[in-house]
Amino acid sequence: MFKRIIANFNPNKLSWKTVAERFAGSPRDWIPQTPALRAPRISRSWMGPLLITLSALVGWLAFVGAEGEDGSVTFGLFIGSVSIVLMAWSFVLSLRPRILEPVFGGLDKMYKSHRWSGTLAVVAMYLHTSVEAEIEGGIEGASESLADAAEDLAGTGQTFLYILVGLSLIRWIPYRYWRLTHKFLGIPFLFASFHFFTSEKPYANDSGWGWYFGAIMVLGALAYFGRVVGYDMMIQGKHYQVAEVTRYGKITELGLAPVGGKLKHHPAQFATIKLQIKGMSEPHTFTIASAPHEPNLRFFIRDLGDWTGRLQEMDLLGADVYVEGPFGEFAPMPKKPAPTYWIAGGVGITPFLSMTETLSPVELDDRPVLMYCVRSREDAMAFAALERAAADGRIRLEWFESSAGRRFNSTTFAELVAGKNLQGAHLAACGPSGLIQTVKNVAAEWGVSYVETESFDFRGGFGPDLSLTVEELIGRSGEK
Repeated sequence: MFKRIIANFNPNKLSWKTVAERFAGSPRDWIPQTPALRAPRISRSWMGPLLITLSALVGWLAFVGAEGEDGSVTFGLFIGSVSIVLMAWSFVLSLRPRILEPVFGGLDKMYKSHRWSGTLAVVAMYLHTSVEAEIEGGIEGASESLADAAEDLAGTGQTFLYILVGLSLIRWIPYRYWRLTHKFLGIPFLFASFHFFTSEKPYANDSGWGWYFGAIMVLGALAYFGRVVGYDMMIQGKHYQVAEVTRYGKITELGLAPVGGKLKHHPAQFATIKLQIKGMSEPHTFTIASAPHEPNLRFFIRDLGDWTGRLQEMDLLGADVYVEGPFGEFAPMPKKPAPTYWIAGGVGITPFLSMTETLSPVELDDRPVLMYCVRSREDAMAFAALERAAADGRIRLEWFESSAGRRFNSTTFAELVAGKNLQGAHLAACGPSGLIQTVKNVAAEWGVSYVETESFDFRGGFGPDLSLTVEELIGRSGEK
């Protein structure tokens, strides 16, 4: 393939200089971003991560007192069980169970826990294999020959897992291929579980601890097959068709008409769409821009990668789409009346647009203040709908146009609030990560300890996102 890429390379379309610059990325791509330390906000969203942590740590009690040739092997055996538990949780969370959303604070934060569980499981596996954890006088889980075979499989699975996780962390692989690598992550887990079950341990497999870890392994395996076979192959979601397509530069607005039952959602929630076009059916997640009472679903999709780039050039009218959801706990409006400020950047306007359509006209001081950060208002999405909402008295609309020299920062925010007391104010922000961090910094200056946010970086990773560049090179290699 590499020879075909070189042979078909067209410098008029994509120069080697451009490729090199994209591979180099920016310092922000390579340097981990550490958020400012602030007082933690205790909420029920702590319950999910706490449950994961406790379910892993409680296993220590199963291995206390375990001895090997050179002394205690409690830690080595325990850390192996931590790897199993965390991998199982990672698969469970990949199912996107709605019942767990509240205790994680929404699907976006659930996916962060999914990624951290998987990453720490790899670290735990490495520690387990780096220490001597051969117990003396333990209880056999199976015959010696079967246990040895399972240990060999676990070693092979470990190498396979390192490769797959490495591919997941580096954002060079186009999304459709990245998703394919994820489908194989269950194999190392099954091998590790087999080894864990058959190995010699301080307890018997039919004991209480045996049932505890056995249930976790079975749950993890079922979640893996449920994700790969159930969700990816069998469960489609609600059937829709593309009824409208409008393009604003690099942004595509899709209007989807239901074919049968309609998806029921709350304002500011999001959904996963699966476009039934060859090469485009992989699921992608976007915020629902339409209000719950509207007959059609609307999505704004920005060209940010390989799939969204191809979407820009396609004739989509009439195409079938399956919509899965809704998801999300993002709350633009406070539960109790309070001064409300919304900060949006780019396609981050969509949750606020959905909420705006449900509001009623109120007095000026009671309206949510929407600060929309764009290059220019002429290029903004849903310009007419936002101006109409402001004219109707549903929101107070403030434009932050970079082309006019007005950007959201501490100074411009101070001018906007005009010395008001923001104690107890509700701030909600959605947009690029740089804007979100700026909002959090400004909020901290004004004594606002919490900003309602939502992140769609479900993939995560390290380094610059080169998926579009690789997609362009791969696609070009097939041109004649």
